[in-house]
Amino acid sequence: MKERKSEARGFAPPSGDMSAEDFRSFGREVVDWIADYFEHIEERPVLARVEPGELKAKLPSSAPASGESMSEILADVDKLIAPALTHWNHPMFFALFATSSSAPGIFGEMLSAAFDVKAMLWRTSPASTELEEVALSWLRQMMNLPEEFDGIIYDTASVSSMHAIAAAREMVDLRIREDGMSGRTDLPLLRVYASEQAHSSIEKGIITLGLGQRSLVKLPTDAEYRMDARALRQAIEDDRRAGALPFCVVATVGTTSTTSIDPVEEIAAVCEREKLWLHVDAAYAGSAAVVPELQHIMRGCERADSIVTNPHKWLFTPFDLSVLYSRRMDVLKRAFSLVPEYLRTSEAETVRNQMDYGVQLGRRFRALKLWMVLRYFGREGLSARILEHCRLARLFASWVEESHDWEMLAPVPLSLVCFRYHPQREDESVATSEAELDALNEAIMNNVNATGRAYLSHTKLHDKLTLRLSIGNIRTTEEHIRRVWELLNEEAKTMNK
Repeated sequence: MKERKSEARGFAPPSGDMSAEDFRSFGREVVDWIADYFEHIEERPVLARVEPGELKAKLPSSAPASGESMSEILADVDKLIAPALTHWNHPMFFALFATSSSAPGIFGEMLSAAFDVKAMLWRTSPASTELEEVALSWLRQMMNLPEEFDGIIYDTASVSSMHAIAAAREMVDLRIREDGMSGRTDLPLLRVYASEQAHSSIEKGIITLGLGQRSLVKLPTDAEYRMDARALRQAIEDDRRAGALPFCVVATVGTTSTTSIDPVEEIAAVCEREKLWLHVDAAYAGSAAVVPELQHIMRGCERADSIVTNPHKWLFTPFDLSVLYSRRMDVLKRAFSLVPEYLRTSEAETVRNQMDYGVQLGRRFRALKLWMVLRYFGREGLSARILEHCRLARLFASWVEESHDWEMLAPVPLSLVCFRYHPQREDESVATSEAELDALNEAIMNNVNATGRAYLSHTKLHDKLTLRLSIGNIRTTEEHIRRVWELLNEEAKTMNK
């Protein structure tokens, strides 16, 4: 941040908040800093080059007794905080699920912070409540989901999926809301089914709800890492025979390791026949459904009871914003609504009070940033960017396939590439062991990450350490993926000497 001419300005006054004059002045400075940050972000290492505890050691151990100037505070953001960041907005961030914020989304966050809404009752937050309904209706239409799906915003997919499973449990007539599960001898073992590739948040949600890890059945997958629907049918049959009570199935559209897409139509047919709640985790891939050419990935989801998608993953909306759609919002409300006298209002029967749909009482005005992103880019703009990311992933995969020393380890349905280094030896009689290949690929990944020029992550597929290159940043171009391909080959060549 630039040094200010007058150090007398920028201090907290004896009473009240910062003056309007200082707020405007420092506000412009912050926006300028953010604009410079994005313009020059590639000059920064993607991964923070700090050791554990390094930032903490540079900061005072207690808060100041007297207020400090905003100039000093902003200078420390520049000098101390920014260097300790892993830069998720960096176009060479290819790890985990690459995400990024956009300018309209950042403006939405700024306005939301200024309004400081606590969206619990409609009365306390009319704009937040109703704009959320509008923005989620727009997104639902873009995704081509049926009109009967209504939506609500939570923070992350973990929380969205937990609420969906709680609603599914409410459909089982066992008075769990009223009597709980602890100390009861009349409850059967409740069962939830998901593939072995399902996100760990499903298991965490089950733990949080008191169902226990043994309630989750992890089903095998096929050669493309998709849930085996026949195994699902058999598991349900076996559990019923053993006295357990199946109540929910979680299908995934876009798994974390490979972005594989479960056969939702087949799974839906099983759920309908067995009268089980079907929840679809489309946290990552759901965004792709705004692209007409990619809506086939959601085939069968119209038959689900609930669906989660995260605009903060691939719709350039600042973290955090997760959407739970359900055709059974009445059941979700039945599971969580609890209204003390001090929160009763006369219009409760004609409006949505968002506190009734989850464990959280007050909610942030998250819909504002999504609404601004949807308006600024429009469906065509969002579609173009997502399609470009998918093209870049296919391009990178083609380089892997054309190489003699690299190999693909999973299909590329969207914008994630799973691959590894597997060098061909001149002496073909000497095979490289899987343990050696794992160590080699992990070293290549760590060395690339250590350069600060790119960041990749890994997974395990069929016990093989697999490199993952995720493309989802709004600023990533073909030049960036060429650079990371060159980096990978440079490191591989060095390691293979």
